[in-house]
Amino acid sequence: MTKPVAADVWRYPYLWHRQHGDGETEGRKTRPVAFVAVLPGKAGGTNLFILAITSTQPGRDRIAVGVPEIERRRAGLDPIPLWVIVDEYNHDILESSAYFEPGARIGAFSPSFHKKVISAFIAAVRAGQSKAIPRAD
Repeated sequence: MTKPVAADVWRYPYLWHRQHGDGETEGRKTRPVAFVAVLPGKAGGTNLFILAITSTQPGRDRIAVGVPEIERRRAGLDPIPLWVIVDEYNHDILESSAYFEPGARIGAFSPSFHKKVISAFIAAVRAGQSKAIPRAD
């Protein structure tokens, strides 16, 4: 199985927090996502921490990192304004995921841009401003 690594960009059926709150269990569409962290779990699985990438400009109530043009090209994304949302994330377990597709890798962000994304994500988590959406069964 092809394993993602931190900074990778893949296609994934991301489930938004608002959809999860409405009782939905499936992402409505497959979209580009960034793997902010890929960590071994205590129970032996691989924890995936997944951030949505969107072309919809986030409102002032959201926390996001704009994706520079060079990073969009580097990651194989469309040449349009994009943002990585850091105030919510999907948490999945690679080995038991019903959603992860091994051949869906698009590209990867540079280490320096990934550092910016993970810093914003960690700050949002520490401030209690990032909501987890569990995807593992």
